[in-house]
Formats: sequence, structure tokens, C-alpha cells
Amino acid sequence: MAGGWPRSCGCREGVVIPEHKIQEVLDRVDIVTLVSRHVELKKAGREFKGRCPFHQEKTPSFYVVPEKRFYFCHGCRASGDAVSFIQRYLGKTFQDAVRDLAQEVGIDLEAAQDPGLKERQQVKEATDFAAEHFRSLLWEDGGRSARAYLASRGVTDEVAQGFGLGWAPAEWSLLADRLQKNGMLEWGLKAGLITKRNSGDGCIDFFRSRLMVPIRAPEGRPIAFGGRLVAAEDGPKYLNSRESRLYNKSETLFGMDQARDEIHKRKTAVLVEGYFDCIGLHQVGVRHAVALCSTNLTAGHLQGLKRAEARDLVLLLDGDSAGLAAVERLAGPLLAAGAPTRVALLPQGDDPDVFARREGTDGVEKLLEGAQPLTAYLFATLLPTGKQASFEEKMAALERLKPVTAQVPPGLTRSTLISALAGHFGWMPAQIETSLQYKPPPTPKPVSGPGGVPMASQDVPRPVPKPQAERPPPESECLYVAAVLREPRLLTRDVFRVCDELSHMGLRMVLAQTTSGQGVEEALFEATEVVKRALLEAGRRLSAGGSELEGEFVQVCRDIMVRRIDERLVYIKRATEQTPGAFDLTEETRQLLSERKELLALRKRVLDELRPASSGTGTKAPMQPV
Repeated sequence: MAGGWPRSCGCREGVVIPEHKIQEVLDRVDIVTLVSRHVELKKAGREFKGRCPFHQEKTPSFYVVPEKRFYFCHGCRASGDAVSFIQRYLGKTFQDAVRDLAQEVGIDLEAAQDPGLKERQQVKEATDFAAEHFRSLLWEDGGRSARAYLASRGVTDEVAQGFGLGWAPAEWSLLADRLQKNGMLEWGLKAGLITKRNSGDGCIDFFRSRLMVPIRAPEGRPIAFGGRLVAAEDGPKYLNSRESRLYNKSETLFGMDQARDEIHKRKTAVLVEGYFDCIGLHQVGVRHAVALCSTNLTAGHLQGLKRAEARDLVLLLDGDSAGLAAVERLAGPLLAAGAPTRVALLPQGDDPDVFARREGTDGVEKLLEGAQPLTAYLFATLLPTGKQASFEEKMAALERLKPVTAQVPPGLTRSTLISALAGHFGWMPAQIETSLQYKPPPTPKPVSGPGGVPMASQDVPRPVPKPQAERPPPESECLYVAAVLREPRLLTRDVFRVCDELSHMGLRMVLAQTTSGQGVEEALFEATEVVKRALLEAGRRLSAGGSELEGEFVQVCRDIMVRRIDERLVYIKRATEQTPGAFDLTEETRQLLSERKELLALRKRVLDELRPASSGTGTKAPMQPV
């Protein structure tokens, strides 16, 4: 890909270098000493000056600023910190530059490695390996029974490939043997892909005789699996991965990687309960469908839908007692979150993928359009006759509603819900509230030690210190990186090397991974949630591509460079404004005034060379600096 960024910013041999350790390396390195090994520097006030090592020049224009731990050249515009200097001058990768500097200043990156991050990386690599293993087997001769099952459910080859479906044959240790051969056996155990034999040495595969459905993160990378039993009698119909460092089912919705763009477009998500229900809807063009991963709906799921900008949620469920039970189970967290929700019920005996195959896109869309509001549906099904119902019927309905209303905290939502119930039942709100007092099962008493003595204090979980909130990336830098993520070729338009001016380490890591062959999904998968959200928001403000996106990118480059130059000019102005007269100039002041002249010339070049496009093709208003 375009650009001179290195491969993989933070991982090597399954080990991720934490961002705070990279920052510790930068803080500890003496950048003047480092650069002096390769460049003859002379003190110039508070800075050091020399001939730039990155281009031929007669007059020194290369500065090292120890106070801010960075270097810059007014001639070729090279700039950055100690890591970028080693990268550029010695041709090192990002990770190798960090490791070399860490070794030099006595920071043991391996010892400092967070065990949780290391295990997460190992689980991730084992899961990737397994996903490709299962996928390839589906399309070989041994996958005929699985392909026949897919055909019986109307799933085309194209859709199966899009969802990354695979096949785990009946063999006991096929995956385990391949993992062992690749030195990943322990990783496979941590990922729950294999288990140790009950007797003897070795491991066996967790999934056997199953059509494999990868469960993916929103960025598209597999994090777990669901397995549907095919051509075998032994075992449950569905078997799912256990949770791991990579997979938290209370925060994961199946199909979100495929549905995210459509949800953003429609501002609506369709929620079903099964993997194949979701796949069947996508096949007929209902691409804003997602499914629960065999768990209850949680606040984490709703937060994920909110990040995808789903303002409306439609429950598409079976039209039988199981569908009603599902509505009651899902209603509590939905009402508690205040999520606008409607309910669409299928004809008796249908499930979403059967209905979708028979009725097609138009039939499904018509069903969704006729969905009822959640509360109206609950009231009508639990107490169809409303005020005319008998006392016993009303009490039975309220008993069914207790687990639902117990999840709705006091406040406007609960008050409105109680008032609506009162109107439907024909009772006073206070009577409804009293009748709905839900008593959950008693909490088990604390476990006592021998003789009834409470367990030792070290056995009692202690509160975990709240981590320091991550600093959000600067807006203009997010726009720069988001544009490159969309079209990596734009790096060739970065004539002033703005990539070296990025101040947020998280963005630098994303950019380095993306432009080195890792791919967008891989880079985003490694990024923190703060960085992901910031880049997602920035991406929404950019044009889709082409000349408009290029114009916006050039504008962002211009904004970042001008801002950096202006910051330095302000510093110089403050440092020199107390100068009494031209004959009293110190050497430091002379150097600063000389630098000011160079900066003003550079600023003019930036403004001239990165001139905004003419009217009609220029950047959109949101791209302007805030």
C-alpha cells in the first residue's frame, strides 16, 4: 500500500506493546543524544540545530527540541519523535524502533507486558486460524453434508461465503493436530476451540460434525463460533464457544459486521434470535438484521446498536408461545433503556428465515412496517380484554409483568409505563405499582469458613481501581486517518508529511497497521473503543471517495500543518516580545527570530501548495477546523 509506514505498530510474535509503555520509552529517551549520533548538532538557544539527515542542504534547517522531545526540518518538512527518527533514519519498523529504544533506556517490554493483552492476542490468532480451517473444509469433498444442509435452508454459496461459514468434520482431533503443528495448542485451549482428553495426553476438537458459523466483531474479525449439528445424532443441536478474552456474548450481536452500514442508513435494526434467521433475512436483502448469540438482551447489546445509530428496534419473532415468551424476556432491558421498540410477529409455525424464503423482501418489509409498539403488544397479549377482564385475569397478567417492570428503574419511563398499564387495566396507578412489587429470589448468604467463621478478607473481592479515562484523539487527526483508511492512496498527497505530525499514539498505531498490509479491519480491531468511535464519527463526515475525498484530505493536511506552525510562532512571539532592542539580541533570540522567518516561509508554502479546491468541489463545511 501507499506510504512509508511500517508493518504492525504494536504486535510481534503474538505480543502487543501497550501504548503507555511506548509513551514511557519516548519520555525516557534523550532525543538530543539519540540524534547527535547521526547528526552534528549545535546548541541554538533552547534547541539544537544541524544539517538535515533526510535531504541535502548547505544551510542548517534541522532542529531538535528537547523540551518537547521532537525534531523538525524546515527544508524537507521531516518531523517526529525519537521512534519516528529511528524509523526514518535507520529504516526500522515501528515495533523494532520501540524495542531498540526500550532496550537502550532499560525498559523491559516483555516483563511489562499485560498478561491479559498477551492472552487476547493469542486467542485472536487461534480464532483466525480456526476460522480459515473451518471455511476451507466446507468447500472440500468432506463438506458435502454441510453444503447439502445449507441448500436445504436456502442459503446460497455466495451468502455462505459472505458470512464465512465453515465445516467441522466428525474427526476427533483434526483442528487440535493442526494447532499443535503450528505451535498454537495452548492458544486453542484458551480460545475454547479444543479440550484436553479425559484420559491420556493430547487434546480433542470442541466442535465436531457441525456447520460452523463465525461470530464476528463489528469490524469483521471472527471472535467465536456457533456450531449447528449436521449428519450426527450425538450432542446438542447448537453448540457455542465459551466466553474468552476476545468474546463477551453480552456485548456481541451476530451479523453486526454485515448489518452495520445498513443500520446506519436506515437508523433501524431488526433483532432475531437465531443465526440462520439473521442469515436468511440478509439473503433476501433485509440487511439490517442482527441476532442474539444465545443469550439475553443486555445493556451492552443496546449500546452497540446505539453506536451503529439504530434509533428504532424491531423484534421479529415466531408467532407462537415461544415468540410471546421472547418478547417478555426482551421487554425489560428494552424498556429500561428507553429504546423505541416495535414487535413484528410471524405467522404460526414460521420462523424468520422460512418466512423470508417464501415471501421475499417485500413480504418481510410489509411485516416490519406493520409492527406494533412494544408496550401496546404486551398489553394486548397479556390482557386482551383490558378493563373488562376479571380480577383474576388482571392479577395473572401483572404477575407475568413483574419481571419486566422490575428492570425499569424509577423515573419518567417507569411512571409513563405504570400510567399506561393503569389505563389498560382500569385501575389507579398506585394500585398497579403496589401490585407490581417484584421480589427477586433471595441472595445467598456469604460463605463461611470452618466453624462458621467468615472467609478471610483476601477471599473477598476488592474494588478494582477505576482506570484513567483515555484522551480522545484530536478531531483533525481523526479526519486525516479516517480518509487514509478509506483510500490509502491519499498518503501520496501528503506532501508535507502530516503523518509524522500526528500527536495521538492510538491514531499512529492504526495508521501504521493499515498502510502496511494489515488491513482496515485488523487495525481497527486492535484500536481502543475511544479511537474506534472517534474514527467512525470522522468517517461519517467524509465524502465517499474520489476527488471530493481527496479535496477534504488536502484541506485536513493544510489545517494540521498550519495549526502546528502557528503554535510554534506563538511560542516564538512570547519568547522574543520582551527583547529591548536590536543591539541587545542574545544568540538564543537571534535563532528564534531566524526560525520565525523560516516558519513564515513554510506557512506560505503550505497555504499555496495545499490550496482548497474551487467552489463546487471544495470541502464540506464540517471539514473546517473547530
